[in-house]
Amino acid sequence: MAGASVAALVAGSLTMANTSTAAPTPTADTLSSAAAGDLATSLAADLKGDTAGAYYDAKARNLVINVVDEAAAEQVREAGAVAKVVSHTKTALEAAKMELNASSVPGTSRAVDPVTNKVVVTADSTVKGAELRKLKKAVAAQDGKAVLKRTAGKFSPLIAGGDPIYSSGGRCSLGFNVVKDGAPHFLTAGHCTELAGTSWSDSQGGAEIGQAVDWTFPGADHALVKYTADVPHPSEVNLYNGSTQQITGAREAVVGEQVQRSGSTTQLHDGSVQGLDVSVSYPQGTVDGLIQTDVCAEPGDSGGSLFAGSDALGLTSGGSGNCSSGGQTFFQPVTDALAVYGAQIG
Repeated sequence: MAGASVAALVAGSLTMANTSTAAPTPTADTLSSAAAGDLATSLAADLKGDTAGAYYDAKARNLVINVVDEAAAEQVREAGAVAKVVSHTKTALEAAKMELNASSVPGTSRAVDPVTNKVVVTADSTVKGAELRKLKKAVAAQDGKAVLKRTAGKFSPLIAGGDPIYSSGGRCSLGFNVVKDGAPHFLTAGHCTELAGTSWSDSQGGAEIGQAVDWTFPGADHALVKYTADVPHPSEVNLYNGSTQQITGAREAVVGEQVQRSGSTTQLHDGSVQGLDVSVSYPQGTVDGLIQTDVCAEPGDSGGSLFAGSDALGLTSGGSGNCSSGGQTFFQPVTDALAVYGAQIG
């Protein structure tokens, strides 16, 4: 299958006789988004409850760590990141998100936003009347820890019926080629298999190239398809300009980093990561743990690749809007799918 595969102040004190000069304030390191993710993970482990999330400042190429006290802020600065003292702990925001999940309605999403230090509840155009009033009441009850936003369009899995794959019930996109137990497989969205079918071809009405062997939707949104035909399965993503991007591994996304998405309907688009561990309530049920972005997508892009350079990040799940008006798109983290299926990028 061609191209198959599928974000010092130097302490300015007056120098007086017989006094010591203050040590310079550590400056933030310039980091790639991947390095920022590694540092964020390390600092979260060290600081534990003193952190309140992190995000990548793509313009400055700095990692920003939210903390709740000055002692933690100093540790963050010493590690080479930017410290931002905020009001709400990560634990408090996650508890607020769980409460909001319990009162969720279809057409909504809930995400802990480290940039604003709040839970952002987004409602699509279908949320009206009594449901909207219920949502506003639930957000207000969080006493400043949550905010409500609206988005045009409707949150839905992006199935129309990277590279196109076809089943009897519609078209989706291949995510990433992987290896499980020494055999070639590929990842796509779980709702593609749940809603469209288990047998997949690389052309409409064509011969089968793969059979789904496991999938989850809702709850999560990933599927594992085993190749049943002898077709090429390189570890790369179609860039739809005659070239491909080699994929050498998978990692977790970082809020604020720049990313790209490849899919069979709208081809290649880019944008940034807006949230992690996002819960989205589709008409078919709620999916948790998603990556939220401002990258556009349309029906048929489902299952396609979200990536940053040679790193696989996610599988296109669903969203609102389109590539004319924009919107939000959600992705299943690839690392979760690989862990569930015991597979590796390859």
